Amino acid sequence: MRRMCSGKRPRLRYAAAVVIGLPLFAAATYQAEIAAWRHEREAHLRADGGWLTVTGLFWLHEGRNTFGTDPKSDIVLPAGPAQAGIFDLHNGNVTATTAGSTRNLHPDSDDFVSAGRLRLYVIDRAGRIGIRLKDPQSPYLRDFHGIEAFPAREEYRILARFVPEPKKVPITNIIGQTEPEDSPGYVVFRLQGREYRLRPVIDEPGSRDLFFIFRDLTGGHETYGAGRFLDTPPPQNGQVVLDFNKAYNPPCAFTPYATCPLPPKENRLPVRIEAGEKKYGH
Repeated sequence: MRRMCSGKRPRLRYAAAVVIGLPLFAAATYQAEIAAWRHEREAHLRADGGWLTVTGLFWLHEGRNTFGTDPKSDIVLPAGPAQAGIFDLHNGNVTATTAGSTRNLHPDSDDFVSAGRLRLYVIDRAGRIGIRLKDPQSPYLRDFHGIEAFPAREEYRILARFVPEPKKVPITNIIGQTEPEDSPGYVVFRLQGREYRLRPVIDEPGSRDLFFIFRDLTGGHETYGAGRFLDTPPPQNGQVVLDFNKAYNPPCAFTPYATCPLPPKENRLPVRIEAGEKKYGH
């Protein structure tokens, strides 16, 4: 009997250690998950063609738009040939002529035209057609010093209830244009003892992931004034995980040449969400 008792005690201590250790292990795993997410986030910003390389935005006029370093060009570039080429805009369609060759360019796609080290892409914002310039020697990339964030806290990883209510939501962007976006419903969640709602939109055609554009009472102080973004997988069993530790700044925080969407009125939360990325001024 004595031997049996002495034999059980280490097992009880081990079991207790396991019980105590599991939450600690889970917490450490979660901290590692957030750290990895933040590392990947900064890597995407720094990547070739990332938002830190965006150094210009030029709106096209109907007809011929010349581009190059020549000051007489319609689009004056910071580097490259003096006469790099011509963008032709006709009824929303864009062609580019460079080195005697002409081809179509699709807006908001991976299509681009090179001018020395520079890349030029076509964008369409509510029928307004422009050229986005990316430069691998961007000063925004050169001066990037990382993103400050709130310490990751699991209380900001919230299980929310999803309420199906498909409708179009007017989303205004930072240059004053408003377009209707598809929203599949809204989420209801509790934070600091109160209930709140957020309405997502579908950011990409055919996607089922949810894209939240929101602002809280930290906006303009600790966090970016125009709001922040949050992505989540589709609802499962009527629930959505809102992990505000993964809330991130819009591209407009890193370059003045982005056209970011602003939070709809219903996504302006009367609560401080001290989680996710803090503001980064360009």
